[in-house]
Amino acid sequence: MICSRHSAKSDVGLKRTHNEDRFLADPSLGLYIVCDGMGGGNAGEVASRMAIETIHVHLLAAENQTHSSTATIDANVSARTQRLADAVRAANHAIHRASSTHPAYAGMGTTVVAVNLKDELLSIAHVGDSRLYLIRNGEIQPLTFDHSWVAEQVQQGYLTEEEAERSPKRNIITRALGVESTVDVELSEIPVCRGDRFLLCTDGLTRSVRSTDILRAIEDQPRIDAAAGRLLVMANEAGGEDNTTVILLHVDRDRPNPFWQRFAQSWFSKAS
Repeated sequence: MICSRHSAKSDVGLKRTHNEDRFLADPSLGLYIVCDGMGGGNAGEVASRMAIETIHVHLLAAENQTHSSTATIDANVSARTQRLADAVRAANHAIHRASSTHPAYAGMGTTVVAVNLKDELLSIAHVGDSRLYLIRNGEIQPLTFDHSWVAEQVQQGYLTEEEAERSPKRNIITRALGVESTVDVELSEIPVCRGDRFLLCTDGLTRSVRSTDILRAIEDQPRIDAAAGRLLVMANEAGGEDNTTVILLHVDRDRPNPFWQRFAQSWFSKAS
């Protein structure tokens, strides 16, 4: 059985007056979510909060059901990943309905990147340009790809990575929760290894800090909480143009059996 540690932090940045990011970390469910809201007034933070709450409630209900079912069948992923996707779709429906019935919330939406870690498998669901990275063996690898105009242009060969970073259209996302009545949720899953580290983050970090610098900051800090805090500092040092939210998740080695741990301690104590 695997165990994990996490650190979750959020900062308003240097240019915004309020924080539209939201996050959730529920180790008992193995559920970790980061959302970046958008919309006029306080609608962005309403959308991101609704997404977090809806996904959480949906998966809590599924966990408590003896025979849980999924609304969508996808043969390419496990039932747990499908349940995560159904929870994200439920959030899309809730946000879109609120946007349609409350004039102050019209047009609101949010990105989402959510993972569910259990039984050595990480389920992944995402919409928008919040990201998930894997840090393994001294390398950093993106596990999600932005649903954004510039990312699509790069994939199609119309823009280079450097041109995309300078593009005035780099803020345009092509997919978000709540904007339409339905949403295409990007799904994947990955077996985890002991020592793996995962970073969920909003674009307040990735828009201004390169992945190589993110890796260095995480590798250089032995404490997970210090590493998460360092990432927020780096985003602000690069201008702090947006809210920044990060969740760092470390997959540890198996916890030692408490009986054998006490036995070993007692044995070594007697032997010394």
